[in-house]
Parts: sequence; C-alpha cells; structure tokens
Amino acid sequence: QVQLVESGGGLVQPGGSLRLSCAASGSIRSIYAMGWYRQAPGKQRELVAKSTSGSSTTYADSVKGRFTISRDNAKTTMYLQMNSLKPEDTAVYYCNVDLRLQYTLRRGDYWGQGTQVTVSS
Repeated sequence: QVQLVESGGGLVQPGGSLRLSCAASGSIRSIYAMGWYRQAPGKQRELVAKSTSGSSTTYADSVKGRFTISRDNAKTTMYLQMNSLKPEDTAVYYCNVDLRLQYTLRRGDYWGQGTQVTVSS
C-alpha cells in the first residue's frame, strides 16, 4: 500500500526554525498534490501549505512569508521549512497526499501519522 513517513518536529524557541519532511512510498501511480495541515489543541485541522503536481503552491495567510513548501526532484518527498516560528504555530503537523494507487487505480487522500511542533521559550 502507501506509507507516509514524517520527521522533523520538535521544540523550538520563538523566532527559531524547523524543517519537516514527508516521504511517500509504496504502490503509487501518480501524486497529484502534497500538503501540510496542522491541528492545535481544541481547534480544527487547517491547511498550512500545499503543492500541486503543476508546481503551484498555496499557503495559509498566517504562514505566508515564513514557511516554504518544496518537493524533491522525484516529487515523492515534501518539505516544510518553517522560519520565524511563533507560539501560535504550535500544533501537530500532518502530511497529506492526494494520489492514485498503482494497481487498483483508486485515487484518494492519505495522511501521515503527525509530528508535534512546539514553539515555546
């Protein structure tokens, strides 16, 4: 099937930086989009940044100018460079991939296990 492996979360002071990674592997025929979502305690999950197969990107207003989403040449690994972090960025960050499976040709959304990002002094 499909595996999404996230890494890079942790504790950082306000103003600091972190880089998240999400590697997709398995029986994947096509990837249409990859994105990062986050969920803070007591809040709904929200889109942080998204990258489509056409290389267009979308960012939440709250992270524009501070976060950068990118993908490797194979387009199966996604990164989120987070700079100038603020306490309100504290959340569990989830990788999301819109893909089509290799053999069944079914298309769907797949989620990573989540990685905690805590911004605190």
